[in-house]
Amino acid sequence: MIDFTEQLKKYSRESGADLIGIAPIERFSDVPENRHPASIFPEVKSVMVVGKRITRGALRGIEEGTQFHIYNIYGRDWLNNRILAMATFKTSEFLEDNGWEAIPLPNLPPELPPMGIPVRENQPAPNVMMDFDDIAVRAGIGEVGYCGFLLTPQFGPRQRIQVILTDAELNPDPMCSRKICTHCIENEDICHIGAIKGSKVVSICGKEMKVADIDYEKCKGCKNGAFPNPYHSAGKPDRLGALCARNCVNALESREEIENTFKNSFRKRPPWRAILEETKVLR
Repeated sequence: MIDFTEQLKKYSRESGADLIGIAPIERFSDVPENRHPASIFPEVKSVMVVGKRITRGALRGIEEGTQFHIYNIYGRDWLNNRILAMATFKTSEFLEDNGWEAIPLPNLPPELPPMGIPVRENQPAPNVMMDFDDIAVRAGIGEVGYCGFLLTPQFGPRQRIQVILTDAELNPDPMCSRKICTHCIENEDICHIGAIKGSKVVSICGKEMKVADIDYEKCKGCKNGAFPNPYHSAGKPDRLGALCARNCVNALESREEIENTFKNSFRKRPPWRAILEETKVLR
């Protein structure tokens, strides 16, 4: 007999989800109040991540330097706000149809500052903004790679994620035990505006990951496929179409590190790059 968690996952996949991960609230014991799921929903028992792939073809126009709107629509705007949002909402409906409260959450930037004052004693100020990459690691979706992207075994950096908080006590997924990032591009010239400086070790729920120290203010000026944060200027720029992310896609595919494989290689010719007002080809 299929238990409720499996029924939920099956329905979520049928609603369009490519990635699903569940973390029990106990995995968030070290998270501060202003980032904690229970600050939004004190009765939360499970934190569910719902993800949708960025199709590799959505990156093609940027990789060739000829069509940025394909990625802007199918890799960012519509993917986040329509396609993935519908899968998240339908999954939330399924939970509520079965008697459990479900709070769907878009991936808003955790850098967004408080916009009010606490309404109760010992409660954080609104709005509580959670780090979704951190949540994804706790939910077993993947890890944070060297370039600062959430990497999954299925798609590498090619996904968008949203979160559902629920009072349903769901069966949790184990943390991702495998190493996806091989740091193969750590010593290569992966950023041409000097935004990557050194590295640090990030630990999430006992999982340690070596991550580059990134100057996101410089990233905001990147013309190699980065976009401004769609929700708030304080947030990190969207780098999933940028040259560093595309280098990561190419490296992971070349080394057969991800499950979503293709008949032809991603990088077919040297990628273009823009430096200031000048467009060049990376040699």
